[in-house]
Amino acid sequence: MKHRELDMTQGKIWPVLLAFTWPLLLENTLQLLYNTADSVVVGRFVGMSALAAVSATTHIVGMLVRFFNGTATGAGVVISRSFGAHDREKLREAVSSTIVLTLIASVLLTIFGISSSGWFLRITSAPPEIFSQADLYLKIYFGGIAGLLFYNVGGAILRAMGDTRRPLVFLIICSILNIVLDLVFVLALGWGIAGVAIATVIAQALSAVLVIRAVAVSTGAFANMHISPAVADNILKIGLPFGIQMAIVAFSNVFVQGYINVFGTAVIAGWGVYMKLDQYMMIPIQSMGQAVTVFAGQNLGAGSNARAKSGTWTALAMMIAISSGVALTLCVYAPVLVKLFSLDPEVVKYGAIFIRMCTPVAVVTCFNQILAGYLRGDGNSRMPMIITLSTHVFFRQIYLFVMTGLFPGNVYIVGFGYPAGWILCALITVWYYFAWQKRR
Repeated sequence: MKHRELDMTQGKIWPVLLAFTWPLLLENTLQLLYNTADSVVVGRFVGMSALAAVSATTHIVGMLVRFFNGTATGAGVVISRSFGAHDREKLREAVSSTIVLTLIASVLLTIFGISSSGWFLRITSAPPEIFSQADLYLKIYFGGIAGLLFYNVGGAILRAMGDTRRPLVFLIICSILNIVLDLVFVLALGWGIAGVAIATVIAQALSAVLVIRAVAVSTGAFANMHISPAVADNILKIGLPFGIQMAIVAFSNVFVQGYINVFGTAVIAGWGVYMKLDQYMMIPIQSMGQAVTVFAGQNLGAGSNARAKSGTWTALAMMIAISSGVALTLCVYAPVLVKLFSLDPEVVKYGAIFIRMCTPVAVVTCFNQILAGYLRGDGNSRMPMIITLSTHVFFRQIYLFVMTGLFPGNVYIVGFGYPAGWILCALITVWYYFAWQKRR
C-alpha cells in the first residue's frame, strides 16, 4: 500500500492542517462508532436497562484508556520532533521504546481493569438492575484492552510521521467488522450485552495487528526491539502529565456519573446518549488539537516558532466555525438522534434536554484543545494539565457539591457542571498561552 509521510514544516498552513486532520477526524469518528454501535444495538434490541448498563461504563473505561492515550502523546511529540529533524536513528529508537512501554501498560491495565470493575460500579452508585450487566461488559472489554492500546499507539506513531491514511483504512475495515459482529452476536446468537463487548474486542485486536505491522514496515524499529532509558524518560516526562490529567478528568467524570445515577435508569440512559452524541462534536476539536501538537512539534523541531503559532490560530478559527455548525445540528435534531438509541419517551426527553443544554457551550473547548495542543507540541504538558485539573476536576466537583446542596433533586443543575468547567478552562488557557509566548 502506498503511503505518504506529511512534512508539516512546509507548504500553506491550512491545507497542511486539513490534510493531517481529515483522516484523523474520520479515524476518531470510526473509533467512537465501536462504543456507539454497542449502545445502539443493545438499546434497540436488548432493552433500556442494557443501554443504561453500557452508558454507566463509559467514564470508567474512559478513565483508564485516556490515561494511557494521554501518556502516549509524549511518544508522539518525541517521534514528531525526530521526524521533523530528519533523524531516522532517533526515530527508530523512539518507536522501539514506545512499543515496549505499550506492552507493559497492556498487561497492567488488563489486570487492573478486570479486578476493579465491580468497585468502580459501586462507587458510582450503579443501580442494582444494571449492575451485573455493566460488570460483565467491563470485564470482557478490559480482557481485550491490549488491542485498543496497540492500535492507538501504532496510529500515533504513524500520525507523528504525517501518515494518517493507513490508520484510517485499518479502522474502516474493523469498524465494519465490529458492527457486523454486534448484529450477529446479539440478534443471531442472543448473547446480549456480552455479545457487543466480544465483538468490540475482536475488532480492536484486528486493528492492532494491522497498524503494528505497518509501523514495523515503515520504521524498521522491530529489528532491534529494546527500551532506551533516555528516550523512555523523555516520553514519560512529556506524556505522563497529560496522561494523569486525562485520567483524573475522567475519574472526576466517574463521580459526575454517580450524581446522575441516583436519578434512575431513564436519566442514566438519556445522559449516556447525550454523552455519545456530544463526543461527535468533540471529535473534530480533539482531532485538530492532535494535529496542532504534531504541527507545533515538527515546526519547533525545525526552529520555526512563527509558523507554529500561525498554524495554531488558523486551526482555532477553523474549529470554532465547524464546531458551531455541529452544535446547531445536534440541537435542532436532538430528539430524532436520541431515538436512534432508544424509543422510550423518558430517555428521549432527558437525552434531548441534555444535548440542548450543553452542546452550544462546548464550542469554547476549541480554545482548550487547540492552544493546549500547541503547548504540548512545545514540550509543555504540565500547565495544560494543571489548568484542566483545576477546572474540570476540582472546580467541577466543588460546583456539583455546592449546587446539589442548594438545589437537591435537580438533574439539570448536575448536567450543567460540564459547561461550567469548559468556560473557566477556556478563560485560563487563553491567558496562559499568551503568557507562555511572552516568556518564550
